[in-house]
Amino acid sequence: MNTPHIYQTRRRSFHVMAKPVGSTCNLACEYCFYLEKEQLFSTAQGEGMSDSLLENFIRDYVESQPTADIHFTWQGGEPTLAGLDFFRKAVDLQKKHAGGRPVHNAIQTNGTQLDDEWCRFLADEHFLVGLSLDGPKHIHDRYRVTRGGQGSFDAVMRALELLKKRRVEFNTLTCVTRESTGEALEIYRFLKKQGVRFMQFIPIVERDGEPSASDPVHREHERMMPWAVASDGLGIFLSRIFDEWIKADVGRVFVNMFDVVLSAWCGMEPVLCTFSRQCGNAVAMEHDGSLYSCDHYVYPSYHLGNLSENPLEAMVFSDEQRRFGRDKQDALPQYCRHCRYLFACNGGCPKHRFTHAPDGEPGLNYLCAGYRLFFEHVDQRMRRMAMLVRSGRPAAEIMADSAGVVGKNMSRRIGRNDLCPCGSGIKFKKCCGA
Repeated sequence: MNTPHIYQTRRRSFHVMAKPVGSTCNLACEYCFYLEKEQLFSTAQGEGMSDSLLENFIRDYVESQPTADIHFTWQGGEPTLAGLDFFRKAVDLQKKHAGGRPVHNAIQTNGTQLDDEWCRFLADEHFLVGLSLDGPKHIHDRYRVTRGGQGSFDAVMRALELLKKRRVEFNTLTCVTRESTGEALEIYRFLKKQGVRFMQFIPIVERDGEPSASDPVHREHERMMPWAVASDGLGIFLSRIFDEWIKADVGRVFVNMFDVVLSAWCGMEPVLCTFSRQCGNAVAMEHDGSLYSCDHYVYPSYHLGNLSENPLEAMVFSDEQRRFGRDKQDALPQYCRHCRYLFACNGGCPKHRFTHAPDGEPGLNYLCAGYRLFFEHVDQRMRRMAMLVRSGRPAAEIMADSAGVVGKNMSRRIGRNDLCPCGSGIKFKKCCGA
């Protein structure tokens, strides 16, 4: 008996970023790329996702996942504006349709709406909370402001304390702007002082213009918004934090970028979609059920359909979306294909590929110079950590390397003319034993 096509494809998992109130937000962060998306929708975003759509989404998503555990992600705009009752309902529907399978929820929030009742719920239902926090007050309030122009730092810090009080699992998301390069250590040390153990640093790359109704990649001009991070500035920012982190914080503080890069040096496929070979398995669903190729591609030309008319799998595994995913690799310029660090970044996010390679070929990632600067800066130490991991030892042993301990211990076990066990193909004396 022939198996229906929908079941033949479901062995592959995918991820949906659900936006229960669309781009609606109580803040007006100057660098936010998503606020303008309200222009794309005829329905009022403030009304949020309907009950029927919510259940349809949860049922469809659960049924489509081949994994033992099911992971939901809620984002915006500001998803907490959907209200606490909305998320209580969502959790009840997840339990109803999951058939006993474990369900995990993650929510990205600016934190300003979180009170003790919210935090009790998040703790009771084991939500992972991503809290947007750009650093100390004078840095955070530079761009993260209310619609009245007031800073949001104090409200976010109150939320942070409540999350810690209720022992809610959380991480921080910090936007890296043009000014951040000179503030790297101040930001990192501030976050550590607040008890943050899991950090994400997201580069702000926005161009001037009217992108909401156009293709975000193939626009001609490259004039950057004043807050956009400079490419080499990102590399300097990450390198400065890495140099401090590797001295005392490995295994104690987890920086998403460092974890992803280490996995690449260990020979694994980067799990971060930005650095994966292909994309297309992480889609965005708006409050009205509209599905888009990616959170960064909520544009008419990347609209895959609507959940009210098509099942999730049919849209995610459509020829159109598969082509979108393959294009990330297929459209790489030759400059990238011959780069020694291709294994680590795979050309970066396609949305940022709007500059030209040194030979004039289009399609180079705007952040290429910064990525290369960072990769070159950490290369030897990443090799050493990869070697530790492969030998079954904790990467945190690298912290002893400031006194030469790791190198000396390794040298006693491995001949200097042997190939380095990190897999580089280079002799040990010129690689991790240098």
